[in-house]
Amino acid sequence: MPYETILYEVDDAILTITLHRPDKLNAFTTRMLNELIDAFDRADKDDAVKAVIVTGAGRAFCAGADLSAGGATFDRAARPDRPQVPLGADGQPDLASDAARDGGGRVTLRIFSCLKPVIAAVNGPAVGIGATMLLPMDIRLASEEARFGFVFVRRGIVPEACSSWFLPRVVGIAQALEWTFTGRVFPAREALAAGLVSGVYPPNELLPAARALAREIAENAGVSIALARQMFWRMLGADHPMEAHRIDSRAIFTRGRSADVKEGVASFLEKRKPRFTDRVSKDMPAFFPWWQERPYG
Repeated sequence: MPYETILYEVDDAILTITLHRPDKLNAFTTRMLNELIDAFDRADKDDAVKAVIVTGAGRAFCAGADLSAGGATFDRAARPDRPQVPLGADGQPDLASDAARDGGGRVTLRIFSCLKPVIAAVNGPAVGIGATMLLPMDIRLASEEARFGFVFVRRGIVPEACSSWFLPRVVGIAQALEWTFTGRVFPAREALAAGLVSGVYPPNELLPAARALAREIAENAGVSIALARQMFWRMLGADHPMEAHRIDSRAIFTRGRSADVKEGVASFLEKRKPRFTDRVSKDMPAFFPWWQERPYG
C-alpha cells in the first residue's frame, strides 16, 4: 500500500511511523486508519524491525478526527467515504455488521496484537483518537509541548478506540473518569504524574530519547519480547494468576530449549553482547497464540 498520511522508515532495526498531515495537525482520517493497520502488519512480518516508534510530523501528534465534514463527521450514513451499515430484518441498522465497527478501535486492536514493542513519542497535542491510539502502545514519552485530551463528551460522542478498556488499566478508574467526564485538555506533566506517560522531555530531546530506548530494547531476544508483550497485555484481563502460570510455564519450557537461550547464557558467561538468531516470523513456539481471537459481531 502506498502511504499518503504516514511515513514508514526503518533504520538500525527501529521502525519510525510518523503521522504525516502536518498542515492538518495530523488529524485522523479513514486513509490514515488503513495505512496504520497496514504499517503494523508490515512491521510484524519484517524481522529487520525490532521496535516501533510512533510520532507526529510538525507541531502536533494528532489533533483527533478530521472534522472537515462538519456535523456529518461521526454520522456514518452521511459519509460516502465510510462503509455503510446494512439494515437488519427489523429495518434498523445492523450494529453487529463489520461495517459498524469504530475505526479507532480497529487501529488500537491492531496495535494491541502487535509482536513488536511500540513506543509513543508524543511531540505535541494528542486529542481524541490522538490520545486513545496511544493507550495500547507499551511505553509513552512526551515532549514538554505535548497536550492530551479525552474530549469526546465535549463533542457529544463517547470514548472510542477501546479506551474504556485501556485507559482505566493505564491510569486507574478514577483518573480515567475525571479526564473523560470533563473532556479537558491537560499538560504533559499531569500525564506524567498520572502514569499516562513515563517521561517528559524538551522537544529536541524527545525522539533521541525514544530512539535510545528502542535501541536498548532491539538488542534483546525478539521472540522473547513478542511473547512477553502478549503475556503482560493479555493477563490484564485474566481472572486468576493460574492463567499466567499456565502461559509462563509453556513459554519457559519452549524458550528454555531455544537457540536464543543458549546464546543468552553463553554471552553472559563470556562477557559479550548476545547475537540472538531466533526470528518472530518463524520461531514463535507452537502454543502461540494461546487465545481465541474475538469476533466483532
